[in-house]
Amino acid sequence: MATPPEPPEVIVVDGREVACDGGGGALGHPKVYLNMGDKGWVECPYCDRRFTLKAGAGGTAGP
Repeated sequence: MATPPEPPEVIVVDGREVACDGGGGALGHPKVYLNMGDKGWVECPYCDRRFTLKAGAGGTAGP
């Protein structure tokens, strides 16, 4: 089985709920709210940024 490609950017966060706008400005995308569930990571469907839960964190944080 092939290894999935690495995401263009990995952002470590403190909570399982995140918001992504692609960085804003002209190169951004509509703001989406993402929930990691039990995985510990989630990828933005627009820009493929990967949000990874910081070790030891587990709560929710507002966007």
